[in-house]
Amino acid sequence: MIENMIRHHNIVSIVGNIITVKVASSEAKKDIATRFGDLAKVEDENGTHSLAQVIKIDHDYVSLQIFSGTQGISTHATVRFLGHSMQVTYSNNILGRIFNGTGEPLDAGSDLQPDPKVSIDSASVNPMKRVLASKMIRTNVPMIDLFNCLVESQKIPIFSISGEPYNQFLARIGIQAEADIVVFAGLGLIFDDFHFFRTQFEEAGVFARTVMFCNLASDPIVERLLVPDMALTVAERFAVEESKRVLVLMTDMTAYADAMKEVGVSMEHVPSNRGYMGDLYSQLAKRYEKACDYKGAGSVTILSVTTMPGNDVTHPVPDNTGYITEGQFYLHDHMLDPFGSLSRLKQHVIGKVTREDHSQVMNTMIRFYSGANDAEQKQAMAFELSSYDEKLLKFGQLFRTRFMDINISMSLEDALDLSWQTLAECFDESELLMKQILIDKYFPRKVV
Repeated sequence: MIENMIRHHNIVSIVGNIITVKVASSEAKKDIATRFGDLAKVEDENGTHSLAQVIKIDHDYVSLQIFSGTQGISTHATVRFLGHSMQVTYSNNILGRIFNGTGEPLDAGSDLQPDPKVSIDSASVNPMKRVLASKMIRTNVPMIDLFNCLVESQKIPIFSISGEPYNQFLARIGIQAEADIVVFAGLGLIFDDFHFFRTQFEEAGVFARTVMFCNLASDPIVERLLVPDMALTVAERFAVEESKRVLVLMTDMTAYADAMKEVGVSMEHVPSNRGYMGDLYSQLAKRYEKACDYKGAGSVTILSVTTMPGNDVTHPVPDNTGYITEGQFYLHDHMLDPFGSLSRLKQHVIGKVTREDHSQVMNTMIRFYSGANDAEQKQAMAFELSSYDEKLLKFGQLFRTRFMDINISMSLEDALDLSWQTLAECFDESELLMKQILIDKYFPRKVV
């Protein structure tokens, strides 16, 4: 394309990581005006190249966000528009590879330059091509599989706070979950976390079916905004073209929202709630809505981490996320809280693709755990405890030890059997208030 060869020399301002160039000719201006979000190459006098993205077009002036920053770039630099938006490599060769925020390989693997590229700007899926969620993704985490099932095509965050082992938990789900391909998106990771994810996937033997896109804390912040789109584009291609069950893991979406805020402020956008831009909801929804079970093809399931500054669930990021997603896993004190966690799609699989006693066991266990919390409050206030309260206290201790610890790993069937065993250790049959046919079939009998 002829516009790809045109070089623009008239850089009128450099502010932060944003440069503004005045378009030289009316023809070139017309070409660029229809390509908001396209890439450009900025070449300085010494021959160094920097990648940039069109973020604003105002008559003759085009503003560009420089990915690597404007350090070393002068007003004598030249700008060449590439005529396309950001692209990511898509082929089977990307499995087992690690890429940075611009899609360049971070590992010591082979060059993927000849492999096909796809644009990361794609529309949401046609609703007519979406299938109602009806398949469970087993994770071998009892607090998920037993109490809040993860369902194919679901979009669900892990709400947590700094200091909690949410990255370790996310990595374990990526390793244990029933998925054909895992696509990992790291947003503002410190190097230790990046190395942890890579090592965990390699040691568990799942790296060959994993693709990693990582933006480190030391990398340009604007690249952080591209990582989710690259990861979701690749996941979408694997699901549609190869009918794969793809699990997308993203951490941390609060860092992603903070990057949007920082870029918005540098562009002089008017901030909204707590400094975040007014389009925070739509920007998050655009990414989360990529979760889909495709008719006649595979599926994309999204599991992300959203940290809550100050453990404040009303913070704009978790607050907006809660309206978009289909539940949440609430991780605190190294445990998944059964009361704060919720899966709005679990009813599509419980009792339909799982064992017949699943629903009754789930409800009974949560009911008794709620009673155990009440009994603990009575004990803390020195009230006299009944024999039933003593049973509840024993159950509460066993429940936390056997189920709530995020390091516990067992199949759903083993978790159901252990639930019956725990109930039998603490209560009589008459106290369960469950269907008698299920009690007769599954309740462990004491050997006389």
